[in-house]
Amino acid sequence: MSDAIADAKRALRAELRERRQCMSESARDAAARGIAAQLDALVASVGARSISCFLSTSTEPGTRDFVDAAVARGIRVLLPITRNDGLLDWAVATPGGEITEGSLGLPEPVGELLGPIAVNDVDLLVIPAAAVDRSGMRMGWGRGFFDKTLGSMERCPPVYAVIYDSELLDEVPRDVHDQPVTGVVTPTQTLVLSPARR
Repeated sequence: MSDAIADAKRALRAELRERRQCMSESARDAAARGIAAQLDALVASVGARSISCFLSTSTEPGTRDFVDAAVARGIRVLLPITRNDGLLDWAVATPGGEITEGSLGLPEPVGELLGPIAVNDVDLLVIPAAAVDRSGMRMGWGRGFFDKTLGSMERCPPVYAVIYDSELLDEVPRDVHDQPVTGVVTPTQTLVLSPARR
């Protein structure tokens, strides 16, 4: 990655992180309700019976209510678990399942570890992002877990990044390893941005 791209990403991430930290609790709660409604509609439109989704941190658009409701409806939900080699293991979400703080301080499920290839069987991937641009290019938080996952999948189902409305940008800095997404889910809308991402 060139220094200019790295610097641009670092600056944009810092701005987005600060914006997220300044949100009020009521704004976060409203966003989480919107995200749950949008994701429910997306799962129904795709006809997904098995999905992957991340467990949101306190500043991310909330996904936990959606995960709980999906599990209660009988949808198989795989939750990511970070590994030291930069890949993701997966665990199946369970009703009232225990959540712990993972090695990077991220919320992760406690349960049987499934290997990185477990995600190859899902109908839909729901992933975090710092921002996404209108061409479908996603900028993550710099650790590369989801870029590696998407880049290694043989048959990739639709991939939607969950962001706040203000994080859909005209353009994000990109490098060769960065992976696009099919679309975004925000508290107010679901947009298809790159339908032929693979």
